[in-house]
Amino acid sequence: MYAKPPQPDSGQPESRRPDEATFKQPEQPASRQPDLSQSRAKQPYDLKPDSGQLLSGQSAPQQPNDDKPDSGRLYPLRRPSWRNLAIYFCVFSLLGHWLEIIYSTFMRIFFDVYDPESLVWDDWLYPFLIYGIGVVVNAYILVPFKDLLSRFVKSQSAAVALCFAAATLLSLLMELVMGLLLNRPDSSGVYPLWDNSNLPLNVFGQAWLVNDLALGALATFYTWVIYPWSEKCLNRLPKKIMSAATTVVVSGFVVLCFVKFT
Repeated sequence: MYAKPPQPDSGQPESRRPDEATFKQPEQPASRQPDLSQSRAKQPYDLKPDSGQLLSGQSAPQQPNDDKPDSGRLYPLRRPSWRNLAIYFCVFSLLGHWLEIIYSTFMRIFFDVYDPESLVWDDWLYPFLIYGIGVVVNAYILVPFKDLLSRFVKSQSAAVALCFAAATLLSLLMELVMGLLLNRPDSSGVYPLWDNSNLPLNVFGQAWLVNDLALGALATFYTWVIYPWSEKCLNRLPKKIMSAATTVVVSGFVVLCFVKFT
């Protein structure tokens, strides 16, 4: 092999073929990354406290919990314990009778609807168990239904209206079933407990739509207002106090039922 003789320097840059040319990008000066911790404003969900907070004894702000309900939205409460249900059953078995006295008096004064033989006027301490059963059914049907409405219906007014419709239908079904089981007319056509057969908007002579609308309104108010408040109050009590209160209430109610039903 022979060495390539040196070429004379002509003063012109040496030309290269395109495939031999190397294209180098100019080096960019290293850019300094911005310090986000210093440039941005401190957000309320920052978990790391600064030194001033630690020295002053202030606690770090907590990160917001997206699972918490927004203001104005109602989300499910926990199901009642058996102690709560027992107290509700006993209390509303009596309270329901007293409310029916008020309602019957109203219907008697303004609409001349009056049954002198009704148990409503017999003894104001006579337990009406249907109202105690009603609040238990409410806790397991209407309350979960209300929770679903609160999640999926944007308008709270629409949710309350749908709950009222469901409560009215449920009241009608309960009144009808109880009437068919306990209030069948005898051979002479006399109803033993109540008689709605002569009233307009009656259902098989047992249920009356006017009563069911009133019961639906009451059940809706109970579902949205009374029940959450009652649960909140009872769940604050210690377990021992709740056990003692349940024992006293249930025992007293059993004695009352024994006296009134025998």
